[in-house]
Amino acid sequence: MKPYVFNLLPEDDLAEKLGRIRRYMAETGLDTLFIADNGNKYYLTGRIFSGYIIVTASEVFSFVKRPTCFSEDEVILIRKVEEIADHINVRALGRIGFELSQSPYNDIVRYSKALLTSDFGNADAVMMASRAIKTTYEISKIRTSSDALSAVYRKIPSMYQEGMSDIELQVEIERQSRLHGNLGIFRIIGQEMELNMGSVLVGDNADNPSPYDFAMGGSGIDPSLPVGADGTIIRPGSTVMVDTNGNFTGYMTDMTRTFACGEVSDTAYAAHRLSIEICEAIAKAGVPGTKAADLYNLAADMTVSAGLADRFMGHNSQAGFVGHGVGIAINEWPVLAPRSRDVIALGNVIAIEPKFVIDGVGAVGVENTYVVTANGMEKLTRAPEDMLRLDEEI
Repeated sequence: MKPYVFNLLPEDDLAEKLGRIRRYMAETGLDTLFIADNGNKYYLTGRIFSGYIIVTASEVFSFVKRPTCFSEDEVILIRKVEEIADHINVRALGRIGFELSQSPYNDIVRYSKALLTSDFGNADAVMMASRAIKTTYEISKIRTSSDALSAVYRKIPSMYQEGMSDIELQVEIERQSRLHGNLGIFRIIGQEMELNMGSVLVGDNADNPSPYDFAMGGSGIDPSLPVGADGTIIRPGSTVMVDTNGNFTGYMTDMTRTFACGEVSDTAYAAHRLSIEICEAIAKAGVPGTKAADLYNLAADMTVSAGLADRFMGHNSQAGFVGHGVGIAINEWPVLAPRSRDVIALGNVIAIEPKFVIDGVGAVGVENTYVVTANGMEKLTRAPEDMLRLDEEI
């Protein structure tokens, strides 16, 4: 059988990523990176495999445990991490960076013994900083995911049937999403973070606090995953906020749209319109070099002027951000938060999600995914933003 091609990335894409990684390595005093995380392996190869990648100042080594179908001209086949020392001079690797927030302590101990080092640092900041700036190839994948997710959202009113619960509507949305090619997996960074395909929040369930660091809460249907839909029946006078993630290419897009069941209050419509205006203001102001904290403050000031600050990003429990990077994971850099030290850069892809909770109605607002250009942010998620009735076609 002819061996499969291992690295699926375009040469210029990989070269750009490695150049950026090596600059960050030099800045942080690391000579070598040891990559074991699936997201980082996908970033550097375009595929998931069992094994490791070692990046030095001049070379890249791919050590593969499974599958074993790749050419040995591209990869080094091993059975366990201890065999790496049989193939390269591990004593010449210098100061090694491990993914300290992604790998269990026992794994770090094993890796350091296998590589004969006790002098290691943290690779996380290097990889997160590099992944925050998307290549042209990566942006094309996010565009594809955005287009597919937008197509699904346009079908949502036709999925609704009177008497439905939030769970029943979410099942239909997920079904359409999978039929459009959604991969059904959403990577998220953080040991305390868990995520399904997204959430549908109806009425006052939107104000139920969640332990997760998401913009909106919801009690969920079981304490083992306390977020999102909880079986609430969709009734007239309530809003239905749909916040699902689109992973159609290995690169995600994030989008929220809000629908009304029957007539809802003028306050709900006003807050929803403000959400759209905040997105537009941040997108215009978000040029390269802008402080992420300034963009958060821009949004917060607009909510104060509108008298809605106490409803911004939740009510019983308020999220401390208004936007976040997206890519291979749903929560990448930069983060638009009041104490963020991030600075907006050309090629950042950012989800902006100014949301509000209105008593007796539910959550309102939109979320869009943008790519940062020289002139501001270009919106990639293009489903209609106005709060539409569930019985209206879009």
